[in-house]
Amino acid sequence: MLASPDLSTTATGSPNLSSPDPNASTSAASEQLNLAVLGGGAWGSALAYLAGLNAHPVTIWSRRNGDDLATSVSQADVILSAISMKGVADVVQQLQQFTIPEDVIFVTATKGLDPQTTRTPSQIFATAFPNNPVIVLSGPNLSKEIDQGLPAATVLASTDQAAAETLQQMFASEQLRVYTSADPIGAELGGTLKNVIAIAVGVCDGLKLGTNAKSALITRALPEVIRIGMHLGATEVETFYGLSGLGDMLATCSSSLSRNYRVGYGLAQGQSLEQVLETLGGTAEGVNTAHVLMKIANREGIPVPISRQVERLLRGRITPVEAVEALMERDLKPEACDLDDYE
Repeated sequence: MLASPDLSTTATGSPNLSSPDPNASTSAASEQLNLAVLGGGAWGSALAYLAGLNAHPVTIWSRRNGDDLATSVSQADVILSAISMKGVADVVQQLQQFTIPEDVIFVTATKGLDPQTTRTPSQIFATAFPNNPVIVLSGPNLSKEIDQGLPAATVLASTDQAAAETLQQMFASEQLRVYTSADPIGAELGGTLKNVIAIAVGVCDGLKLGTNAKSALITRALPEVIRIGMHLGATEVETFYGLSGLGDMLATCSSSLSRNYRVGYGLAQGQSLEQVLETLGGTAEGVNTAHVLMKIANREGIPVPISRQVERLLRGRITPVEAVEALMERDLKPEACDLDDYE
């Protein structure tokens, strides 16, 4: 396990992370960048730890701790958002009140859809700061495994290749393999939509339906995610077969560390949604995403059979068993037909 970075206190009262070991892995780029992480939860702390491995000064801002946002971002070269979806729009509005130079890079590591606008986090940041680079960070990155020093890989996706490469150097280490992509919407939606699928897989395991059923569910979910993603602005089908798509889906759908998986599993065990959410110790973004996705799918006419049954289950309109039965009773058709429009 890699040693955790030392913590010191900044002027805001937030922890400042830097590499504790002079022999620790460092970025290929010699320049050290000031990173402000917005969100002091498990994911934000994990990302702060990873940047600290390369000796980048890191300040964590947390609304819960009463930190001053303006002070926390005042010296930042990079502002990384790891807050829950429900807080993104409000924090962006606050950031707009400050003077943030156009060379500051925004990174969003939040996976969700805004319930009011149906936008992704990167779209919210890009609209608010049209002259700044905006990067999506997404991949199979369970924060508890990162805390344990286990190896992982992730994707930094942006239309600004230079900015993506700068952040690649910031986060790459012996613990984290970092790739870049030019398809931010695809990477973001892959990481967002798989949370809904993870709820379905949790139901599958909770009902003890077996490996055959679970494998079929995950395989059939992938074209559903691709269909939605391409309709909403992704540029490359291949993105969904990569780390931020299939990779993230496999991690989230196969681990009890996934809060979204645990939502589905708990529902299949007879718990109410409220009971499940109380025991999670964090946000299950797939719940909100399912509701917003139905709004988009109904508006745009996108077929989303798996996600639709998940959303009906979350609303209490069907039982877990009825959700499975509804999927099994769908019309018969060729397997490849769902991807015909994208190949």
